[in-house]
Amino acid sequence: MYAIFETGGKQYKVLPGDVIRIEKLAGDAGDAVSFENVIAYSDGESLRTGTPYLDAAVNATVTGNGKGEKVIIFKFKSKKDYRKKQGHRQPYTEIEIESFTIDGKTVGERPKKAEPEDAADIAAEAEADTQAEAIETADTEAEAVETAEAPAAESAADEDVQDEADAEEETGETRDDTAEAAGEDETDTEEAADTVAGTAEKAASSLKKADITAKLDELGVEYLKKATKDELLALLAEAEQAKA
Repeated sequence: MYAIFETGGKQYKVLPGDVIRIEKLAGDAGDAVSFENVIAYSDGESLRTGTPYLDAAVNATVTGNGKGEKVIIFKFKSKKDYRKKQGHRQPYTEIEIESFTIDGKTVGERPKKAEPEDAADIAAEAEADTQAEAIETADTEAEAVETAEAPAAESAADEDVQDEADAEEETGETRDDTAEAAGEDETDTEEAADTVAGTAEKAASSLKKADITAKLDELGVEYLKKATKDELLALLAEAEQAKA
């Protein structure tokens, strides 16, 4: 449903509820105005046109008056040293279409506007929405932190377990190496003691007492590390008996 009417030398196609700007009218905001120069009207099924106007009217309410954007007018005449510049703001009246009157009947009333909500209700609703958004944001951030920390914690735990296993393995290897080295040292010590003892016995069976003493002095440094005093005395005694 729409109507086409004429005002201020211009034509406008409007529907109920439309807000348009027309040429300046004498009236203030809230005043009711009616335009009877209706050129055409359509109810959605048929179109009626006037010759030149229909027996109809467009009913509206003035919502305000004002001026449009500034337009610059510049005049110039070549070779005459003539230049003129001026600005213009076209005044207008803003109206809201309320209804149409066709053949004395009012049709097409504009939809009623929803009543504004109480300011306190609006503030409470906005605060509730803000709190809900804050809670949702906090939950999202907490989930993101947990998701980011979980792999790091698992990785750290795996690294700690691996480090402990490596440390235990290295400790075991160190113990084995120490035991092996101790065994080798003990074996070397025993072999050295046997070698010294054998050498001393051979020397005692073939050398004189002075030679035995000299030989013991020569071998005593290594031999005395492992042999006791009684063992040395016994060795010397045997060597003397062998030469007696």
